[in-house]
Amino acid sequence: MSVTSAPGRAWLTEQDCDLDAFRALVTRTTGLAGHPHADSVTEGVLVYDGERLRTAADRDAVRAELVRALADGPGIVVVRGAFPDLAVVDRVTAVFEALIAEQRASGAAAGDHFAAPGANDRVWNALEKTALYDPAAFADYYASEVLALVSTAWLGPGYQVTSQVNVVNPGGAGQSPHRDYHLGFLGNAAAAAYPAHVHRLSPVLTLQGAVAHCDMPVESGPTLYLPYSQLYEPGYLAWRLPEFRAYFDAHHVQLPLAKGDAAFFNPALFHAAGTNRTADVRRTANLLQVSSAFGRAMETVDREAVANAVFPVLLRRRAEGASGAWLDNVIAASAEGYPFPTNLDSDPPVDGLAPPAQADVVRRALDEGWTPGRLRAELRAGAERRES
Repeated sequence: MSVTSAPGRAWLTEQDCDLDAFRALVTRTTGLAGHPHADSVTEGVLVYDGERLRTAADRDAVRAELVRALADGPGIVVVRGAFPDLAVVDRVTAVFEALIAEQRASGAAAGDHFAAPGANDRVWNALEKTALYDPAAFADYYASEVLALVSTAWLGPGYQVTSQVNVVNPGGAGQSPHRDYHLGFLGNAAAAAYPAHVHRLSPVLTLQGAVAHCDMPVESGPTLYLPYSQLYEPGYLAWRLPEFRAYFDAHHVQLPLAKGDAAFFNPALFHAAGTNRTADVRRTANLLQVSSAFGRAMETVDREAVANAVFPVLLRRRAEGASGAWLDNVIAASAEGYPFPTNLDSDPPVDGLAPPAQADVVRRALDEGWTPGRLRAELRAGAERRES
């Protein structure tokens, strides 16, 4: 996405939304040139093989390619076999189903941002809930090399993972097309109050992902996408306009996914969950919103509780020979990776300009073989030091 606007355009309005300009921008062909690690192009979307990404010799080149695909390319990549151990996927699915059952039994109903209430089963803050319900399943799942690779490519280090389960039941209606968090969650008047450069900044603060927890044929309603629509600068003001929605309805693409596949996309891409037209597929996806260390995540997560729940699993896996990368991936999905904001009077910098982040404490605890009790005490003391 361009980091400069048209000369003199410091602010955007709905009057800047021109369907002909939008059409010219999104009507293009995706080629494999410039994406040597991709296996194919389907419906304009770059498709990667998970094993090929995991074993790539030049990971910096892969990251650079993914950034091109998400920023200036179609805005979406699909990774086949992103989560290759389907037994792990099934274990986490079982946790999701248990959480949904508990939610129903309690009488609670989780809404949806862009679909009618009751169309889906939603579990908010599924990351924390999964870690506390089954820490071992959480660790095996979030050790994903592909998730870490794409997250660091788009956001750099210190990223924060959040997760929301979305189950579209048979007959469940889909969503309306939209852009996503941050600016996508604001009404047009509120979004227009932000200058144009913030409209360009918003997409690079978040990575969107969806992990298939079941096979998703097209008739089950996997997500609809409009490739290259992330490039349209006034898009946060355009997606609600009837003519843009009609264009999306006529020109979107939709890719089937197999269990363990994942799609990752720029949050500025026009997209929408599809209608489930099957009679027997509960289309289950783990929706991932991965936030930059420099941004605000959508959900509040008690990462102290998550880190404490997962730490005994990390100790066991380390003793069993888990690699440093495996352990780091789990820590990155569990603990706070950025040390700010903090109270610098009581939490001063150590050997540099910043105090240790929560993730640094967990890594130290793992390296030095702390007991879970010691880690719990250190994390609590760190949280108290950060208070004003």
